[in-house]
Amino acid sequence: MTKRWVAIVANSVLLAACSAAPPFRPAPVAVHIAPISVDPPYRWTQGNAPQAHKDMVATFGTVGLKPGDFRWTDSMPAEGEPRIVLDLLTQMAYAYRGDQLVGASTISSAKRGMVTPLGFWSILEKRKFYRSRKFDNAPMPFMQRIDKYGIALHGGNNPGYPASHGCVRLPLKFAEKLYGLTKVGSKVVIEG
Repeated sequence: MTKRWVAIVANSVLLAACSAAPPFRPAPVAVHIAPISVDPPYRWTQGNAPQAHKDMVATFGTVGLKPGDFRWTDSMPAEGEPRIVLDLLTQMAYAYRGDQLVGASTISSAKRGMVTPLGFWSILEKRKFYRSRKFDNAPMPFMQRIDKYGIALHGGNNPGYPASHGCVRLPLKFAEKLYGLTKVGSKVVIEG
């Protein structure tokens, strides 16, 4: 019984001491939380593709497009050089006139084992209708060639994932509008 009485008294003393002491408040600690990056993990980018996506959201009010879908502005700026930004990571194409985005579309670039080259390019040749010399005489409507090996932008099947031999396939109507916008020498940047 004495042991029990000693334990009760000891616990009472401890409780009394705790209730009389000021409450414990830890000192504030400055914590730096790194911002979470929501940008996709590009192999190579100069910032054109991420900016083009932001421009698409601002211009057309859409975050993404379904395979084969595109948007084209109703009002075309009177001046400004045409420019194309291709994003291989998100499979998107963006058309500009000067600094204004005028069109956005899904694309289909090179499938595994093939290459759509990254970098800065220019349109070297344009033909409304062309056939591939390398791949079974395949049709390439509204063809705009960007390199000497035959990589081109053209209308074609747009399944929503990389499926070409290296060319950039566009929805046919978008390819037609893009063909009308650009000229030989127009700049093309491919990031991804």
